[in-house]
Amino acid sequence: MSEAQPSIESEWVEPLLLRVRHLTRYVYHGPVIDSFNEARLQPVTDTSQDCLEFNLRIDPMTTNVRDYPDLHSNCVHYFDVPQPHSLLEVESTSLVQTHPDNRGLFLAVCSPATLKNKSAMENYFDFLNDSEYVSLGAEVWREAVDVLPNGPTDLWADSISIGRHIFNTFTYTPKFTTVNTKPTAVLASRRGVCQDFAHLMLGMCRTQGIPARYVSGYFYNANRTPDEIEASHAWVEVYLPDFGWKGFDPTHNRVPDTRYVKLAVGRDYGDIRPVSGTFRGSGTRDLIVEVQITRA
Repeated sequence: MSEAQPSIESEWVEPLLLRVRHLTRYVYHGPVIDSFNEARLQPVTDTSQDCLEFNLRIDPMTTNVRDYPDLHSNCVHYFDVPQPHSLLEVESTSLVQTHPDNRGLFLAVCSPATLKNKSAMENYFDFLNDSEYVSLGAEVWREAVDVLPNGPTDLWADSISIGRHIFNTFTYTPKFTTVNTKPTAVLASRRGVCQDFAHLMLGMCRTQGIPARYVSGYFYNANRTPDEIEASHAWVEVYLPDFGWKGFDPTHNRVPDTRYVKLAVGRDYGDIRPVSGTFRGSGTRDLIVEVQITRA
């Protein structure tokens, strides 16, 4: 996951043309067959970015790559490799134009009462409940109550308070957790990475009735060298009636700006795994993931 950066309160508003390379390599113990896979690697086009180019390379080469939109409107490419193989590479390259959110700034107070509008409920219903990686248990609820002792009064301001609480009281510690670490373990250690902090913020928001969803993507760091290997990033979006989904990054303590590239959204990491699949064989020996994001 992306390394924690110093807090930056103001948004970076310079439009950026960014090129992203994302490589996933599986090395198996021996030959495997009937490998069926899904990839959520195509950046979205929305109010703050446009995906101008996208290419997917698969080795062993297959000609039956197809795509479909999942329940959260992410583009999913799926393919199978029936022949025996001992290595699988899935590499995406994208060209993305980022720009300031064309909806403008959100300034109004957003009362929790606005969520009761039936026309808005279908937009956030799935993002109020627990899920595979998001707990609404007593420990998470108590952490949220410590931040909002009087309960939610302003959906956006309260979400920022929760995100900043995580930034200020948890320590970014690479390799301390895994992709399967649950929020209760993060609460106990007060350590983790961006995925952990996003899952914890989701749980804290949802226990207070604030709809929140997981966002996967990338963060452009201008201080990195062009050939330096990076990692994917994760943050949170909360639903604000009459405005839509708006993001906050608890790892960096800021609203995502033009340095961010959104890849997919879901209830948690389980919904947006960049590459997932099944195969017949003796198991995976090594998994290598490489990400590079540079200005085009």
